[in-house]
Amino acid sequence: MRVMFSSTCFTSLPPFFPSSLTKTTKSSPKFSMSMSEDPVSEWILSEGKATKITKISPVGGGCINLASRYDTDAGSFFVKTNRSIGPSMFEAEALGLGAMYETGTICVPKPYKFGPLPTGGSFIIMEFIQFGASRGYQSELGRKLAEMHKAGKSSKGYGFDVDNTIGSTPQINTWSSDWVQFYGEHRLGYQLKLLLDQFGDRTIYEKGQRLVKSIGRLFANVEIEPCLLHGDLWSGNISSNKNGEPVILDPACYYGHSEAEFGMSWCAGFGGSFYDSYFKVMPKQPGFEERRDLYMLYHYLNHYNLFGSGYRSSAMSIIDDYLAFLSA
Repeated sequence: MRVMFSSTCFTSLPPFFPSSLTKTTKSSPKFSMSMSEDPVSEWILSEGKATKITKISPVGGGCINLASRYDTDAGSFFVKTNRSIGPSMFEAEALGLGAMYETGTICVPKPYKFGPLPTGGSFIIMEFIQFGASRGYQSELGRKLAEMHKAGKSSKGYGFDVDNTIGSTPQINTWSSDWVQFYGEHRLGYQLKLLLDQFGDRTIYEKGQRLVKSIGRLFANVEIEPCLLHGDLWSGNISSNKNGEPVILDPACYYGHSEAEFGMSWCAGFGGSFYDSYFKVMPKQPGFEERRDLYMLYHYLNHYNLFGSGYRSSAMSIIDDYLAFLSA
């Protein structure tokens, strides 16, 4: 999903939940799971400060959730609903958006509320960002993304307060103090096990596990600190507002090695000006080029799991190249 709207970022808007919130409970005042007949309209007409909803319009662009624009006398809101998935998915999205928003660096839609729908499923309400036509923001995107990575730190290590999804695949974010262990187990290892269970692909599973055991060598003499990552940064999750500022959407956030953010660069269209601006804020680390495909591998494996064997050859090629490079 990539269509949301509003005029500016970091403006005075209805309050967002505190950054310390990790679970929605009955005692959470901002995100209590109200079971009114229409919890979306109820919030908009109370905490959203509107007195009337003037129009509800469908918004296209996604395949997992339904999206709508709610126009009111207090401005517009962007609402996503899913009739088959509970609130945990939107809780994770709200926490990710909130964490990125609170860095005050790059423009993201501010989340307001999530919860269950009375007939099943869930919803999330967020800021409505008016998209512009400009795509000439590569340099600014690189700089602002680096500023987010620099500002968004975690004292807990690598992971996130909740698990979330990468596409529709579960993404495990159990905290770890060791990045190599985290990436090997919760990123590559998890995807490899899904492939074995779903397709019975023992060849890629066994080769992939050999690689997982050897990736530590790619991080020799590299200082890694947990940075807040968008986690799914491809062209469909990048846009610009009406002022031409870059906007990033639909995150799969966690705290990880900053270079992992480029794992979807094969379908993000990052150019030279993007990387030049990024590395001026977050200097390139030794061995960056040798690790680049390792971070792409996670997303190729996920695409294999989601969309089938058309992505198998790309994933296997990366694995084979690394096994040869590392003599593993």
